[in-house]
Amino acid sequence: MQTYGQFCPLAQATQLLCERWTLLLVREFMAGSTRFSDLQKGLPLMSPTLLSSRLKHLVRSGVIELADGNGSPRYQLTRAGSELRPVIELLGVWGHRWARSNLNGEDLDAGLLMWDMRRSVDSSMFPDQRIIVQFEYPDAVQGARDWWLISESGEIDLCLKDPGYQVDLLVRCSLKTMTAIWICEKSFKKAFSEGEIKVMGDPVLAAQLQRWLRASALSRLGASATTPRISWDHDAR
Repeated sequence: MQTYGQFCPLAQATQLLCERWTLLLVREFMAGSTRFSDLQKGLPLMSPTLLSSRLKHLVRSGVIELADGNGSPRYQLTRAGSELRPVIELLGVWGHRWARSNLNGEDLDAGLLMWDMRRSVDSSMFPDQRIIVQFEYPDAVQGARDWWLISESGEIDLCLKDPGYQVDLLVRCSLKTMTAIWICEKSFKKAFSEGEIKVMGDPVLAAQLQRWLRASALSRLGASATTPRISWDHDAR
C-alpha cells in the first residue's frame, strides 16, 4: 500500500480507507451484509478477486473480523469498524447535498436498487400470510425488468424469476423514477400524481406502500439531517 509519508491521523486513516470500494464495503457491513455473496449483491461491479483482497486487507487492519458462519465465512465489524458509522453517515449526507447522481444510464442498476429495497422493507407492515409484490421496470436492461418481493412469516425474499404465486400488488414505473424515489430525489406522492408510477392490486397494500417501502437509509438521513460543524480550535494550547 502506498503511503502519504505523514504522521497525521487523517493521512493514516485515508491510507487505510480511501482505496477504491473500501468505504462502500464498510457501508455494506453497516447495512447488515455479512457474507461474501451478500457483499457481491451490494457491490455488483466489484470483481470477486478484488472483493476478496479488500476483505483480507480490512481483516488485517482490524476493521472487520471473521466470525463463525456455520461452515461458510461470515464477516462483522470490529469496534474500530463500528466507529466508522458517523463517518459513513456524514459522507452520505454530504453526497446527498453536493454530489448527487444525475441518474443517467451508468448509475442505474435494477439489481442494486432491488437488493437495497429488499433489506430495507419493513416486514411488520405486511399481514402474516404470503404477500407477493411485483415490480416492473420497462426501461431496465433485458433480464432485469421484472422483480418479485415476497413477504412471508416476517421474512423478505427477492426473486428475479417469477416464483409462481399470485401477485398481490404490481408496481410499474421506469427504473429512473423508482431510483429517484429511493434516494429521496422525488417523492412517491408526486411521482404517483404525475402518472410516473402505477400501482395495481390490493388497495390495502397499495395504501401502505409508502410505509413499508422506505427510502434508502443514507438518503433519508441526507434529506433530513443537519450536518454537524466541527470546531477547529486554532488557539488550543
